[in-house]
Amino acid sequence: MIRPLDMSKRTRLVFLFSTAPVVAFILVGGFLGQAVAREDAYRHLRIFEDVVSLIAENYVEDANLDEVMTGALRGLTAGLDTDSTYLSPEDVTRIEQGMTPQEGGIGVEVTSQYYTQIISIRDGSAAHRAGLRPGDYIRAINDAPTRRLSVTDSLYRLRGEPGSTVRLSLLRGNTTEPYDIELTRELLDGAEVTSRMLSSDIGYLRVAHFSSGVSEQIQRTVTQLEEQGATQLMIDVRSNGGGSFDEGIAAARLFVASGPLLRRAETENEQVTIEATGGSSIIDTPLILLSDYGTAHGAELFAASLVGSGRADSVGQRTAGRVSLQKLIKLPNGGGLWLSWARYLQASGTPLHRSGIDPTIAVDVPLPELGEPKPPGDPILERALEYLQTKAEVAEDRRVAQLVRAPA
Repeated sequence: MIRPLDMSKRTRLVFLFSTAPVVAFILVGGFLGQAVAREDAYRHLRIFEDVVSLIAENYVEDANLDEVMTGALRGLTAGLDTDSTYLSPEDVTRIEQGMTPQEGGIGVEVTSQYYTQIISIRDGSAAHRAGLRPGDYIRAINDAPTRRLSVTDSLYRLRGEPGSTVRLSLLRGNTTEPYDIELTRELLDGAEVTSRMLSSDIGYLRVAHFSSGVSEQIQRTVTQLEEQGATQLMIDVRSNGGGSFDEGIAAARLFVASGPLLRRAETENEQVTIEATGGSSIIDTPLILLSDYGTAHGAELFAASLVGSGRADSVGQRTAGRVSLQKLIKLPNGGGLWLSWARYLQASGTPLHRSGIDPTIAVDVPLPELGEPKPPGDPILERALEYLQTKAEVAEDRRVAQLVRAPA
């Protein structure tokens, strides 16, 4: 027997049907700007309305229509990229207010891939010391399952007062049993650019995060390394996944004298070419990049610019493929849409967002079980050193051969 809807359910349904067309129109109609797409959106909305009515009238228990609505609105964005999502009113408030500088964290950037997934990990952070890695899944935060959490909500739960603790339930690889760990939140103020000499002529530059001013730090640090005798550079942008796109491009312009670096696509037919700016201060020292699955955002644009222009080879693993720009579109209920409105491509036009960049030399890195110590050594750095040594030997053989062939 079909029961009549009570007034609270009717109120929620009215609200749902007033909000959902706005979302669908933006996603399928207004966002794409095509009449056919708008008509298709309204066809699906009729099905959507029927489904919600059937749930409200026939589900064995009293359905929580607030949760049904939230799940449905998030479902509308589920077919887009992982950076696009429906935001609750609380999420919108958090984005508009931002996180205060006093808030502590565990040092991770995350996205949503069914569960909350770690993109990158800051050097020296609690997550780094605990052995967490890009690609690990956070199944629960303080016993709250992340399957229904937005990225904003997950970040909010991960952060808190420095010195407080957060309990994580983690999955890695093909494991089915979660690994539980408790980490202490702390202020994240580690150095963003560090360096050392790996040998008498190889300078190593670690860029941990592309925040404001990092390009200037890179330029100063390269000068210091060259003064110490560096004739080759190794730039490490592994697990660098939360920085500024503009800063990554500014850093790439330090090393590329001319030509296109990237493209930014705002629609399928509208693309902007981002060029190197040249100048007299270009760094022309031979270099190699280290990348991995945690190389994203500004670091990924930096890597794509240098590799795509032929300025550098890369050693390691494929990058994350997370190079889209988002904007907030507010909705009548106080919630909003966090939508990717532009994405970057390689200068050649090859997709970069979602695809990433394959390294020149791929390195297989052992993945220990959660809770086990990290294996000794650094396979990616060691392989890069071998590659540089081989290149140096080849160059020396060519030089000797030219001397032998030269007339007396």
